[in-house]
Amino acid sequence: MENTRTLKDKILLIIKGLAMGAANKVPGVSGGVVAFVAGFYEEFIFSLQRINGKAFKFLFNGRFKSFVQYINGRFLGLLILGMLISYFSVSQILDYFIQHYKLYVWSAFFGMILGSIYYIGKDFKHWNRRTIISLLIGAGIGIAISLMNPAMENDHLGFVFICGIISVSGMTLPGLSGSFILILLGNYVLLLVDSVNALYNTIAEMVQGNFEFLSNPERVRDLKVLGVFTAGSAVGLVTLSHLLNYVLKNFKHITTAVIIGFISGSLGVVWPWKEEIYKMDEVGNKLLDSNGREIIENYKRFSPDFTLSETWIALFFILFGIIIVLALDWYGRRTKKI
Repeated sequence: MENTRTLKDKILLIIKGLAMGAANKVPGVSGGVVAFVAGFYEEFIFSLQRINGKAFKFLFNGRFKSFVQYINGRFLGLLILGMLISYFSVSQILDYFIQHYKLYVWSAFFGMILGSIYYIGKDFKHWNRRTIISLLIGAGIGIAISLMNPAMENDHLGFVFICGIISVSGMTLPGLSGSFILILLGNYVLLLVDSVNALYNTIAEMVQGNFEFLSNPERVRDLKVLGVFTAGSAVGLVTLSHLLNYVLKNFKHITTAVIIGFISGSLGVVWPWKEEIYKMDEVGNKLLDSNGREIIENYKRFSPDFTLSETWIALFFILFGIIIVLALDWYGRRTKKI
C-alpha cells in the first residue's frame, strides 16, 4: 500500500488533507464527509485502528520502519501534513471574516449545517420506534442547548483536552461536525482561531529572531492551549476510531438517528440573525475576555428584515453553504460510478 504510491498520489493525499482540515474548521461540514466522498475514508479509519498495542511495541523496541509500515504511516503523515497547512491558512481567513462579515459567515455555517442534515438523512431508511425515539431525544438535547445561555470560553487545560477529543469526531464520523460541537461548548474561536493564529504569529516572529512573545502572557496561554488541544485531538483520533467501529457495528441506526435529531435541534445556536447581549460591570461597561473581546452573555434572536439588502445577501450565503455540502455529496456519488 505504502510503496505503490506515486508522486502524484502523494500530492493528491496532501490536497485531500487540505480539504479535510478545512472541513474540520467549518461548522456543519465534517472532515469525515470529505474522506468519505474522496474515497479514502476506509483506509483512514483502518490506519488509525492500527495505532494499537502492537504498533507501540514496534515503536518502543526501536523498530521505526516496522512501526511506520504497520500503521500505514506515510498515508497518515501526508494526510496530516495537508491538515496542518490547512489549519493555519483557514484560521487566518476565518478570523478576518468573522470580525468583518459576521452575518454572512454564520449564514454560510447555517446553510452547511442544513446541508449536513440532508446528507446524513437522505439515505436513512430505518425509521422505527427505536430510531424515532432516538431522533426525538437527540432533538430535545439540541433544542435545550439552543435555549441555554451560550457557553463561556473556557481555557482550563483539562476542559481544552476534552475539547480536543471531541473536535476530531467529525473526522471519524461522517456528518457530525466537531467544530459545531466546539461552538456549543463555547471554545470555537479560542481553539480553532485564536490559538492557531498565536502559533502562526509566533513562528513568524521566531523566523525574524523576535522572542518577545515569551513575555506575552496571552500568547503563552494560547500556545499552551493549542498544545493541550492538539494532544487531546491525537488521543481522540485514535480512541474514537476504535469506539466508532464498535458503535457503528452494534448501534448504527440509533446513532444516526440521534445525530440527525441533535444537529436539527441545535440549529438555533447558529441562527444568523441575532443580537449579542454583552456582560456588563457595575457601571455599565462591557466586560472583556483575555483577548480583549467583549464577553457575550446571551443572544436575542430575531426574524430577518427582507427590506434590507444584507438579508438577501445572507440568504445567498445560506444557499451557498447548502450547495457546498450537496456538491461534496454529488462528487462522492460521481466518483463511485466511475
